[in-house]
Amino acid sequence: MIAEETDLEEILALQYLAYRSEAELVGDFSIQPPTQTLDELRGEYLKGVVLKAVAGEKIVGSVRGREQEGTLFIGKLMVHPDWQNKGLGKKLLARIEELYPQCRYELFTSADSRKNIGFYERAGYVEFAKKEFAPGLMMCCLHKQTSENKE
Repeated sequence: MIAEETDLEEILALQYLAYRSEAELVGDFSIQPPTQTLDELRGEYLKGVVLKAVAGEKIVGSVRGREQEGTLFIGKLMVHPDWQNKGLGKKLLARIEELYPQCRYELFTSADSRKNIGFYERAGYVEFAKKEFAPGLMMCCLHKQTSENKE
């Protein structure tokens, strides 16, 4: 479901928890997901869409998207560690794609994160570039075209 502005604090707390393992993997706790502020998240919320997955009354997953010139830039797909490997990330990714069927989809993840890259490849994403986002931090850029969003 689409998140409300009142959900942002809980989503940010989830983000800090969910991205801890990614920061450990790359050996850098200064990357944005674990250091993003509430004001920065609010800015993303106002410029795009934020989805949430809820179990009971607790937010256990989230993903963001921002459409620009026919491309949906997908970011910060996260699932609470207790809910990982249960299909929730797959559902969140599919749902954000459903909201923008006319778009090409683009996202990035750490080039060191084989698990994440494999997840996105199974969802139909293809690597198109590797970029250094910060000294020593290589990111794998992936995109997806579907029959609905091909020109």
